[in-house]
Amino acid sequence: MDQSMGIMGMPGVGFFGMLLVGFLAGYVAERTMNRDHGLLTNILVGIAGSFVGGTLASLIGIHYQGFLGNLVVAIAGAVLILWFFGRSQKGARN
Repeated sequence: MDQSMGIMGMPGVGFFGMLLVGFLAGYVAERTMNRDHGLLTNILVGIAGSFVGGTLASLIGIHYQGFLGNLVVAIAGAVLILWFFGRSQKGARN
């Protein structure tokens, strides 16, 4: 089941699916981490989270595919990005 992807692709999800996954993952991560972002920021954080989560999932051997798999991985990656960004901001204030 080798599926070729472009540089801006997710396995089993098209371009508009990627935007939807990005928005949903960014929104869930925003609410989970008690932040307040806009629509574009949620999409960008969610898409970045999908790449971070996908990389980490492949490193530890977790295989995922389709909309739901991408959404779970993207949420985990987006929460990780917001957590890391929040920690770096706290360190800069002190």
